Amino acid sequence: MEYRRLGASGLLVPALSFGAGTFGGRGELFSAWGDTDAAQARRLVDISLEAGVTMFDTADVYSDGASEEVLGEAIRGRRDRVLLSTKAALPTGPGPYDAGAGRSRLIGAVEGSLRRLGVDHIDLFQLHAFDAGTPVTETLAALDDLVRAGKIRYVGASNFAGWQLMKSLAAADRHGFPRYVAHQVYYSLVGRDYEWELMPLAQDEGVGAVVWSPLGWGRLTGKIRRGQPLPEGSRLHRTAEAGPPVRDELLYDVVDVLDEIAADTGRTVPQIALNWLLSRPTVSTVIVGARNEEQLRQNLGAVGWQLDADQLARLDKASATTPPYPYYPYYRLPDFTRLNPPRV
Repeated sequence: MEYRRLGASGLLVPALSFGAGTFGGRGELFSAWGDTDAAQARRLVDISLEAGVTMFDTADVYSDGASEEVLGEAIRGRRDRVLLSTKAALPTGPGPYDAGAGRSRLIGAVEGSLRRLGVDHIDLFQLHAFDAGTPVTETLAALDDLVRAGKIRYVGASNFAGWQLMKSLAAADRHGFPRYVAHQVYYSLVGRDYEWELMPLAQDEGVGAVVWSPLGWGRLTGKIRRGQPLPEGSRLHRTAEAGPPVRDELLYDVVDVLDEIAADTGRTVPQIALNWLLSRPTVSTVIVGARNEEQLRQNLGAVGWQLDADQLARLDKASATTPPYPYYPYYRLPDFTRLNPPRV
């Protein structure tokens, strides 16, 4: 397993991390992802650790907290071998204090996660979304107190817009609060919006991308192809509307090239899609999930080799879309590219 710096921090993370969204199986959305219990989770953790996957990602909203509980059971007795990543800010209930990134909410959320995980500290704690109703300085001050108390080691964000992330980083610098060293983002061959603003910002500010849903919400598993219905058992039957939208023709064009490269290399479609992500700037770690051992072992096959320049170029071309304003001039007009040369 390759290990990379998490942004500009001193924390080394594996190129692949394990996502525990399939643990627990509570609720309509997460039961469609999986219902892995503690015994099954322990086996998946065994396989991950054997392969060098040391970081495990979860959140307080995953299966109403059951994901953290199951993960905590699965790592019991080997806390010193793992990095724990969790998130909070999204609503966990209907009450006025069940959401957000205010001081009281964050302190309570961290205490709850520590209790469910059965540990005394969290290695990477991320805000699951930007809270527009709470001053950025209040959020950062609370995180600073939690770091100083030893309850969290590093802080990050997730699903932030560029201005939200930059505002937070600037405030952290101004007041001496911990900086976000990670940004957990959606990024895939069929979802490259991360590249327009968030990637250049991450390059400039030293923020590492922690990639979620690298297979495009299950679309790049190799089971979806042009002219064929969704396979039985696909979670897209139940959760397509909850995930990032993808144009059918874009998906099919990308899958066509993935199939060609799979035939050339003997690798699977998911392995190629994951390997492409690992070649991208700012990507510190890619989160892979698995409902069973077979899926996990297949995903682990995405490391230890590299796509060649021609294969990368073919995938880039098939997955390319026109950037939104104000980014597209930088890709088209010499006057703009002279001042803003593309970084990718």
